[in-house]
Amino acid sequence: MNSSFHFISGLPRSGSTLLGAILRQNPAFTASITSPVALLCSALLQKMSGNTEFTTFFDDARRANLLRGVFDSYYANLGNGRVVFDTNRTWTGKVPLLTSLFPSARIICCVRDIGWIIDSIERMLVQNPLQLSRIFNYAPGTSVYSRADMLMNADTGLIGQAWSTLREAWFGDSAQRLIVIPYDNLVLEPDRVLAQLYEELNQTPFQHNFNHVVYDEPEFDVQLGMPGLHRVEGKVAARPRMPAIPPDLFAKYAEASFWRRSELNARGVKIL
Repeated sequence: MNSSFHFISGLPRSGSTLLGAILRQNPAFTASITSPVALLCSALLQKMSGNTEFTTFFDDARRANLLRGVFDSYYANLGNGRVVFDTNRTWTGKVPLLTSLFPSARIICCVRDIGWIIDSIERMLVQNPLQLSRIFNYAPGTSVYSRADMLMNADTGLIGQAWSTLREAWFGDSAQRLIVIPYDNLVLEPDRVLAQLYEELNQTPFQHNFNHVVYDEPEFDVQLGMPGLHRVEGKVAARPRMPAIPPDLFAKYAEASFWRRSELNARGVKIL
């Protein structure tokens, strides 16, 4: 398969679905919501490691070939020459692996203030009061504070795990591979952000229609217990609103937006 790969990662509810929906307008690009490729690669790596009797049959070259084969097989229906944007929040925790497999790949990281991410998830719960979400292990009766604690768990939380691996990539040796897109920049200046993204990826400019961006994954969202979670429709624009979570939760995570602090960007991560 003669296609090039880039990756969309970063924080949840921070514009990755919107970005993918915009990129899909370009017929040369393929983008979607979270794919299972990262999970498949992790499972295959485990089977090729020392926990099986077959470990002696694998060297790094064979491991790399097999892992690239996962990408080629999963996207085989696309044909040759496509630019594939594979989305998964765990990619920021696998930057050395991606660097080894695809030396020219970039990892696009969508980010947003933690308080607004929690607020966005809470709004989805309010919109689906008769559903229990897999995000919270289908647990009923929890409060916004206990849900926030679950979300921010560094090992298992929807936000905390992604935030931790993003920091790992940001401060790591391969940080120059990251392209960070703050949510506010994407919705306020989509034309500028996309133009700079194309430049960073060395892609031919394309005229996107930011007034009509449509995408949906209803079956995926229903099995998460959050219908509408990945629905995108209409014009790309900021939609001001009052927060739906207590102000102390915003204050608690006010310092978590490390990408805003220039003194913490010693490796010169590109921020669009």
